[in-house]
Amino acid sequence: MAGGIIKVSRNTENAPKSELSSQTVAFSHYNNFSAQLPVDPKTGEIVVGDVKEQAKQCLTNIKAIVESIDHVMDDVVKINVFLKDIADMEAVDEVYASFFQNLIPTRTVVQVAALPMSDARVQMDALISNGEGTAPQEPCPLVKLTRNTENAPKDALASHTVAFSHYNNISAQLPVDPKTGAIVEGGVKEQTAQCLKNMKAILESIDVPFDDIVKINLYLSDLANVDAVNEVYSTFFPDSAIARTVAYVPARSIIAADALPMGALVQIDASVSHGDGTPPQEVEDRHNIVIRANNTDAAPRNPLHTQTVAFSHYNHIAAQLPIDVASNAIVAGGAKEQAEQCLKNIKAIVESVDHVMDDIVKINIHLKDVADIEAINEVYTSFFQGDLPARTVVGVSQIEMDALVQIDAVVSNGEGTLPQVK
Repeated sequence: MAGGIIKVSRNTENAPKSELSSQTVAFSHYNNFSAQLPVDPKTGEIVVGDVKEQAKQCLTNIKAIVESIDHVMDDVVKINVFLKDIADMEAVDEVYASFFQNLIPTRTVVQVAALPMSDARVQMDALISNGEGTAPQEPCPLVKLTRNTENAPKDALASHTVAFSHYNNISAQLPVDPKTGAIVEGGVKEQTAQCLKNMKAILESIDVPFDDIVKINLYLSDLANVDAVNEVYSTFFPDSAIARTVAYVPARSIIAADALPMGALVQIDASVSHGDGTPPQEVEDRHNIVIRANNTDAAPRNPLHTQTVAFSHYNHIAAQLPIDVASNAIVAGGAKEQAEQCLKNIKAIVESVDHVMDDIVKINIHLKDVADIEAINEVYTSFFQGDLPARTVVGVSQIEMDALVQIDAVVSNGEGTLPQVK
């Protein structure tokens, strides 16, 4: 259960509404936003114009939601940008820069196979700081810490890391050598190693160990490279003697990208625990608040990820494929049956840590065919009794095991992790 802290789901008339998601779901010190398409809330249709106009509308919708909950755009800590064509990135950046002029959020940019509305060329979702917390927490003037290091590639439109309260959010790292500014030589193994080296450099620059990562997102231009990527990945996790003792690995999602910035084969972003908090929270020993990793036999296991990793007031759930635990194979049927199995697996994980599905604050759905969303929606709502979570849906060209759908989630964790008190 979520404990005494309340999950707050909110919507505004000034941004497009959906019966299948809340525009923003706040829990403790973060607001989780649903993906915003370039839809004019007055007409319910895609705005007229080029990708610049569409990007502007996505960000205008995000801004409307932000302002509806008495926040400002400088409170944004992370933005995900999903493009139909990576060549549009420069045009989108021109608009993007006008919305973030002071505290630049972390960012991930990826070209996907499809978006929920066929005429959309861009979609964005966001994570927002929430210093006031949610009841019964007392409002607290927490500081957002935006930091960069010379030891990782810099981007004028993305901070390396933005910390707020007990999480660091790390921008997607491309396989770029920070000394040359170019993609490293070699294939996907060398590129994966460079992405992880860049991430490690960022964490070391803020005095955070690599094993404080709770969730990793791997974006691959070709899922045929998964085995090669995993070969390198497994040399970085576990990273410390303590982590090796308990065989700790973060939760993880693998997402197929139709293209990545700079023509990269791989990029990686992460959510990282931040035990010392941000001022004026009391500085704590970051090992004092415990990362709680959990696996259950009621859902598919994977040696390279933990099913759910909790830290402070959030649980991060690894991407779930439509695998039946008994057979260890993809369930029979189409997208509807597969989505149901993904959600059953998530439910099993959620219940294994004494939570319920209504504790979920954000859902990410990746589809082989975005047209399957209607069939998926038929089963989706049956898993939730209260307000629906924030949600992002994208079409991808590939999913592991040739599945039609995969789903990951973020779950509220009101009881916190030790030594916090329930």
